[in-house]
Amino acid sequence: MANHQTTFQDPTTQYHTGDFPKQKQPAPGVQSKMTPVPDCGEKTYKGSGRLSGRKALVTGGDSGIGRAAAIAYAREGADVAINYLPAEEEDAQQVKQLIEEAGRKAVLIPGDLSDESFARSLVHTAHDALGGLDTLALVAGKQTEVENIANLTTEQFKETYAVNVLALFWITQEAIPLLPAGSSIVTTSSIQAYQPSPHLLDYASTKAAILNYSRGLAKQVAEKGIRVNVVAPGPIWTALQISGGQPQEKIPQFGQQTPMKRAGQPAELAAVYVYLASQESSYVTAEVHGVCGGEHLG
Repeated sequence: MANHQTTFQDPTTQYHTGDFPKQKQPAPGVQSKMTPVPDCGEKTYKGSGRLSGRKALVTGGDSGIGRAAAIAYAREGADVAINYLPAEEEDAQQVKQLIEEAGRKAVLIPGDLSDESFARSLVHTAHDALGGLDTLALVAGKQTEVENIANLTTEQFKETYAVNVLALFWITQEAIPLLPAGSSIVTTSSIQAYQPSPHLLDYASTKAAILNYSRGLAKQVAEKGIRVNVVAPGPIWTALQISGGQPQEKIPQFGQQTPMKRAGQPAELAAVYVYLASQESSYVTAEVHGVCGGEHLG
């Protein structure tokens, strides 16, 4: 295991290898109760001031990839507001402590992104609490596996689109008038947008929609000095997987089909979210950045 994210080592053995134990939690899942607990950089991410003075909103910031982004943002010098579902309060409190230990302001905003009024108000709550807003990391997502289309309900299909796509529209529509030039929006698609799994019809199609929406929005707001980019993860070990996102029989070998023969950890995406938020990526917009362990996009 790395001492920190820049330690030179073999990436095939850097994180958990081999099988995961079968485990199931009710959605949305609590990360701290997983075995093994995902690595979000709590002990390994070291910042260097790349986001000094920035003000970020991270959806899904309590666990998984969103948690990794929130921790990294704080350690790079940003104040951070995180959104999460009330059931995830235990994980969210841990993130709050980590942000504050980094010397930054932490704002917790629980609520359901499928509720339009909440999703829109979230932006203004974060803006007011942070004294401004210049970074959005939109990570929260809903994933529920259904093996057969005959069993995929209209209710689930609508709910998945509400959380993954409609909330993206609501949040960005509210945020753009508030974002100053130099701001960055980072959305979260998936390898599923390119290589959809048969048991994730609704989820995979939302990830393709996120990709297309983000690229179009990037072109629309480029002249305002606002950049929009996309991160597309492969199989990453998060609470999403054990709370209905994958069939239980697929949990033990999760991620082992990749060329690296292991699942990714949330910590391995943190630096990408930081880079896309930072001024280092000033000429990067409408791009997609895969983190897929060799299962390349396209």
